[in-house]
Amino acid sequence: MKKILIGTHNSGKFREIACLISKKFKKISPVVLKIRSPEETGKTFKSNSKLKANFFSKFVNFPVISDDSGLCIKSLNNAPGVYSARLAKKKGGFNNAMKHILKKLNTKKNRSAFFVCSLTYKTQDNKFINVQGKIYGKISKKILGKNGFGYDPIFIPNSYNETFGQMKKRKKMKIDHRYVAFKKLKKKINIW
Repeated sequence: MKKILIGTHNSGKFREIACLISKKFKKISPVVLKIRSPEETGKTFKSNSKLKANFFSKFVNFPVISDDSGLCIKSLNNAPGVYSARLAKKKGGFNNAMKHILKKLNTKKNRSAFFVCSLTYKTQDNKFINVQGKIYGKISKKILGKNGFGYDPIFIPNSYNETFGQMKKRKKMKIDHRYVAFKKLKKKINIW
């Protein structure tokens, strides 16, 4: 069976990416291999995604797929953006980070936002393939739903009236930014 390392320590992300990848692959987590996460020093989603794929590939002799993703809020100058995970860490978890965002949006009329996912696939022969997926929506007035992970409970995608946190996992996974990026990746490499 072919192997692929999914370069993330985030269990929610790992599950989502693993579900998108063909059953022909054995999906390996860096947690199982006791590989730590690299420091995200990039200024863009693409550079962080590539940085992670490159870092994790040093420990294995099979392909690696890594993602960097985040929430961009228009009236906050697209923050937290590339610092989405770092904001959660700074605030002591995603719940506190979401409360912080909702407080900042209290006085704002525009609640439009989008999620970005930059996916990097690194082949065994050191080729990088990068794609980006986005989904547009708005920020809810409060934290809603226990499904999903990260900022899912405050993001309502366009054409829907529930947050990612309220959606059934399967429904969310068929429309979100990771899915959009993965569809693009599938067109570029024919292993799936």
